[in-house]
Amino acid sequence: MTRKQKRLTVIAGLGAVLAVALTLILLALRDQIVFFYTPSDIHEKAVAAGTPVRLGGLVKTGSWIKNGDRTDFVVTDGTTDMTAHYTGILPDLFREGQGVVVEGAMAGDGSFAATNVLAKHDEEYMPKDVVEALKARGEWQRAGAGG
Repeated sequence: MTRKQKRLTVIAGLGAVLAVALTLILLALRDQIVFFYTPSDIHEKAVAAGTPVRLGGLVKTGSWIKNGDRTDFVVTDGTTDMTAHYTGILPDLFREGQGVVVEGAMAGDGSFAATNVLAKHDEEYMPKDVVEALKARGEWQRAGAGG
């Protein structure tokens, strides 16, 4: 085997190893590539308890219940509702009827155990992904919002 053939063999071998590694990484991340799930997405995909995800939607009007440090509220995408539980201080801009992205994991009872709550930062802002998901389901009606 000549030097040129040896180099080509090494390069081809490294390329094959990189291709396999990339394939394995993409397969492992295929369900986590999305920035967040809507409540409907979580039910459709049957996300297992303990799986860390981001849940996005609107805080359902009349669902916000505060009991000491614990806060319970419902996140909705207009089709499906999901109860979320959070212990801690909510952002000042957290309100019913507004967009929210909640980080956490699914609980065993089908609710969402939140570890972090991200609220909108002004009167017209809602995360672009939340707006697009609501528009796709025919639930978005506010003009002028969407980031």
